[in-house]
Amino acid sequence: METTATLPDIKPVSELRRKIIEKLKDSSERTDEDNAVIEFLEGNPLLFIETIHGINIKEEKHKIALKSNMDQLALRLNIMLILNKTKERTTRLLEGSISNYDKKTQSFAKDHFNHLFDTANALLSNDPKPYNESIIRAKNPNQHLKQIGEKLFSHLDKDELEQVHSIIKKLVRKLKEIVLLRYAKKNKGVLDLKRTLRRSAAYYGVPVELKFKDKPPGKGKIVVLCDVSGSVWSASRFMLTILYSLQECFSRVNSFIFVAMPIDVTSFFTNHDVNEALEMILSNADINLDEATDYGETLRGFKQNYLNILDRKTTLIIIGDARSNYLNPQEAILNEMRRKCRRVVWLNPETENSWNTGDSEVSSYMPYCHEFRQCTNLNQLIDFIEELV
Repeated sequence: METTATLPDIKPVSELRRKIIEKLKDSSERTDEDNAVIEFLEGNPLLFIETIHGINIKEEKHKIALKSNMDQLALRLNIMLILNKTKERTTRLLEGSISNYDKKTQSFAKDHFNHLFDTANALLSNDPKPYNESIIRAKNPNQHLKQIGEKLFSHLDKDELEQVHSIIKKLVRKLKEIVLLRYAKKNKGVLDLKRTLRRSAAYYGVPVELKFKDKPPGKGKIVVLCDVSGSVWSASRFMLTILYSLQECFSRVNSFIFVAMPIDVTSFFTNHDVNEALEMILSNADINLDEATDYGETLRGFKQNYLNILDRKTTLIIIGDARSNYLNPQEAILNEMRRKCRRVVWLNPETENSWNTGDSEVSSYMPYCHEFRQCTNLNQLIDFIEELV
């Protein structure tokens, strides 16, 4: 015969819960945060939620003004410590003198409080970010190339680098042909009778030149913002190589590199061969490679000096791992940049399972991108470039 677990009598559980809450309130040194936590345990979550909301509001007000967000992190840490302290005290009370209840009642009450503490910690830790329905997460890339196409950029040896450069040259030729064919289609489409007749006047009324209504597609502008610290440079250099080899496919390409501030390196590519320019950038550009990476300060510098180059024809491409050494990410500035652009695309050279770990600010920046995709190898880069062109 099957047996089923029986729930304890609800009356003693409620009574034990009330006694625990009364003991928690029995302190003359309670702070507002202590009161918020106790009320949450009592079943009144409003004060606790308002406290967390207050921290979020403070963060938003200070993110532009402050270089570091450590003050706001300290506020969250304080709430976390209060939750841990209250949980420890609750456990002691359950196991102490007031708990002259049967084990089933104590166990049920303990599970109840643990669930409330877990919920409170989740509300505190899950910092809300704006939801963006337009975000496109990159799908699994096509297998354009086996072996070398799947190898991480940072793991390529000298021979493999030469092989990748050869592959990129072939890809560039192919994409240029596609673009030329696309623009050649301007001579096809619906006949524009009025323009054809007007033009025929130059040939004594004979329609020698046919005019069509279709126009060639407009060329977009590209602005590239490349993190050149550490292994990120491996992906950045390939991206810059392809974009500047395809310059005629766009109306303009502007490039910036950064560690802690954006540096305009567009002139390097304008005045030199792409491979020569890449070699010159790190040695001649005014950049300190030993400086701590700071995405927030980079965005602030871009807003101050270069924001005017963004418009509704611009695709902004950011290449970086979004690791900012726990400094203020300044994601509100990226939102300003997004509003001025046609598209914002972020290419992350880290594998997706590393995002939002340690000092990664992926969750801060992702809501303000139209597309956020992993770009760790040649296959993934080819996928993106083909879609872009």
